[in-house]
Amino acid sequence: MESNLHFSKVSEHLDQIPSPCYVMEESLLRRNLELIRSVKERAGVEIILAFKSFAMWKSFPIFREYIQYTTASSPYEARLALEEFGSKAHTYSPAYIESDFPEIIRCSSHITFNSFSQYERFYPLVKAAAEPVSCGLRINPEYSEVEVELYNPCAPGTRFGVTADLLPPCLPEGIEGFHCHCHCESSSYELERTLSHVEAKFSHWFPQLKWLNLGGGHLMTREDYDVEHLIKLLQGLKSRYPHLHIILEPGSAFTWQTGPLVSTVVDIVESRGIRTAILDVSFTCHMPDCLEMPYQPKVRGAETLPEDAVKNAGAGEYIYRLGGNSCLSGDYMGAWRFDHPLQVGERIVFEDMIHYTMVKTNMFNGIQHPSIALLHTDGRLEVYKHFTYEDYKNRMS
Repeated sequence: MESNLHFSKVSEHLDQIPSPCYVMEESLLRRNLELIRSVKERAGVEIILAFKSFAMWKSFPIFREYIQYTTASSPYEARLALEEFGSKAHTYSPAYIESDFPEIIRCSSHITFNSFSQYERFYPLVKAAAEPVSCGLRINPEYSEVEVELYNPCAPGTRFGVTADLLPPCLPEGIEGFHCHCHCESSSYELERTLSHVEAKFSHWFPQLKWLNLGGGHLMTREDYDVEHLIKLLQGLKSRYPHLHIILEPGSAFTWQTGPLVSTVVDIVESRGIRTAILDVSFTCHMPDCLEMPYQPKVRGAETLPEDAVKNAGAGEYIYRLGGNSCLSGDYMGAWRFDHPLQVGERIVFEDMIHYTMVKTNMFNGIQHPSIALLHTDGRLEVYKHFTYEDYKNRMS
């Protein structure tokens, strides 16, 4: 699928958009959803939305036109699934808490346990529940091609999942599925290699199961993703184990390149030849993945350059760091080349800031939180949320 960035209409509506503001574009979202639904139907699998990447619940009516279910990792997410998405969640947590578990049961259709000790502690409560819940166990194939260790769930010593050597020949009562998560913005070829490890180590238990959840990280809406290979891969898996219901739960794929974070230049400072445009947003508050992963986002109308380029800008070059408006010294990134000198009041548009941004933001320094908006297909901007002092105050004691 051609990059969604080519189809963005945000620049045509900048005068309508408050600053700062996350703007999701309905037309771009629907392009992704149509592709995901096509994969689901052609491969004969279930694809569900992971809230850990995206939980803008006012947009859920659009999602429900294409998918039925979601995945949660906490009582709050599970409740959001039930109350706002309209279906019970597929829930997994590294460790459930006893006081939370009744709510987990109430809001979940599937519950995956991370360890046998969690299973032994909480399965009796599931078994006694008024409505049936399908239980699973997270497995660890001890294989992942995720290079950034922060995001590698199968790194040595991981706290996630049960290795094959710890499984008994006969699975415990009530275990109906395996959950495996090994990917992060990965390709279908990485999934293919992962599946070879999963099947080699765990297929012995597949006849005892009803479902297999392949987790998230399948970035099928990325421009260079081989969707046809993914479909053939899943069809092959289904043909080998026709009794298994196959589930994928990507997060980023749903909202990949569906909208930017719009910001404004509030000052320009220079020190030792390095020019920094200070914005009304913050990397540490509003784009934390940029610092955690790390990665340098695209800026509309600017060329992304190596970090050192800002230190070696020649005469007549408009190269800037972009700095956040917080007290954290490292709340900046750079460098970007513009075709003109930046001015106070100018809009800066960070591309692809819908997935893993809004869900991870914070209010450090009490900095104004970006508004959240949807740009409808007819060009109408609907501001879902405008944050105020009360939002900041109510997070404190």
